Amino acid sequence: MRSRYSAYALGLADYIMITTHPDGSQYNPDKAVWKRDIELFCKNTRFEHLQILGAQGDMVTFRATLFANQRDVSFTEISVFRQHNGQWKYYCGTQLEH
Repeated sequence: MRSRYSAYALGLADYIMITTHPDGSQYNPDKAVWKRDIELFCKNTRFEHLQILGAQGDMVTFRATLFANQRDVSFTEISVFRQHNGQWKYYCGTQLEH
């Protein structure tokens, strides 16, 4: 979880892509479009803080503090990770009301 947040903050689209489960909700088989979308999101977002709120089994609850266009776009999410070829990868997430 922390490594993916750091990768977003640093604009490391390739890392985000390889740590996303191929059956997950954010996976895009069009790698060029997917990479461009990730890079654009990273470029237009200021990543301030990540707080891990809890972890249980394959789920991690976290709070990400982010700003886009000077606007607070922070969110809390429960992320689900699943194994693929022996590695844990992001599968999907559900944002919680704040």
